[in-house]
Amino acid sequence: MTTIAVLGAGSWGTALAILLSRNGQDVKLWGREPRLIAELQQRGCNHHYIPDIRLPSNLEPIIELEAAVMAADLLLIATPSVGFRDLLSKLKSFGKPVVCASKGLEPQTNQPFDAVITEILGNNVKAAMLSGPSFAREVALNLPTAVVIASKDKTYAKFLMSLFANPHFCPYYSNDVIGVEIGGVVKNVIAIAAGISDGLGFGVNARSALITHGLHEITRLAIALGGHADTVTGLSGLGDLILTCTDNQSRNRRFGLALGQGLSTEQALAKIGQVVEGANNVEQVISLAHKYHVDMPITQYVQRVLRHEITSQQAIQALFATESQSQCNNTE
Repeated sequence: MTTIAVLGAGSWGTALAILLSRNGQDVKLWGREPRLIAELQQRGCNHHYIPDIRLPSNLEPIIELEAAVMAADLLLIATPSVGFRDLLSKLKSFGKPVVCASKGLEPQTNQPFDAVITEILGNNVKAAMLSGPSFAREVALNLPTAVVIASKDKTYAKFLMSLFANPHFCPYYSNDVIGVEIGGVVKNVIAIAAGISDGLGFGVNARSALITHGLHEITRLAIALGGHADTVTGLSGLGDLILTCTDNQSRNRRFGLALGQGLSTEQALAKIGQVVEGANNVEQVISLAHKYHVDMPITQYVQRVLRHEITSQQAIQALFATESQSQCNNTE
């Protein structure tokens, strides 16, 4: 039995903690809000994020970060991108292996999380990324799910796969860490665009086109950063993109729906009431696109909507007009 500290008691962290504890691991669950952890201890469930799903008896919510980390053999990070660097700084002295289930870019530097982990924890700490099409509630309900565990250390990745795997949860291995990470980041932005389109009532044809062109944007950026195209067409790219763009369990999609229905950026964020990573990712992805000279028109139009430069309808209409003009003499 391995003792795992899951750092982040939101919906995703809680779901993974439940999964691992059901698999027979000893799990410590820590979150930034002591009041939430105290509620988990009292109620035996995470009523705010995943109501009506009981926490297994071998899952212990812990208020003190140091106590959770000290008790653990490895650390699973499932926190939002905001505060990611600060959390890693607090973990540096412990030297514990890490698996990062967060998706995003580090706000201060626009670096992928794997690079930030290496920068702060060093090259000697074992690290891996967990990504792929996986809504938290479905994982907690034991519904079939397939994900990717990416690491340059294949032995460590295989060990992690053995901890996570069960008849309902199937992890696959990849050594393309950057490709997996970029898929998990940019799909959030494309999902906002898909939500905007659906909120405007533009139909399934438009959404399908956005997903397809969005996949091209993810591929171009991933390759520019050293990733592989076949990674993007796999679970952590195309799989996660389809999931996030087509189902209302996605906060990014619901945020886009709200924008398409006429709400401002601020009103839409308030309506969701949780972190919308895609809204945080837009400026970072644009910065990377400029740095590596990658054309990302969908991302650029989402940025302009969030900045209140154009309306949602203007963005989608202009995007399709631009794509139509650019492709009129070309094939897909």
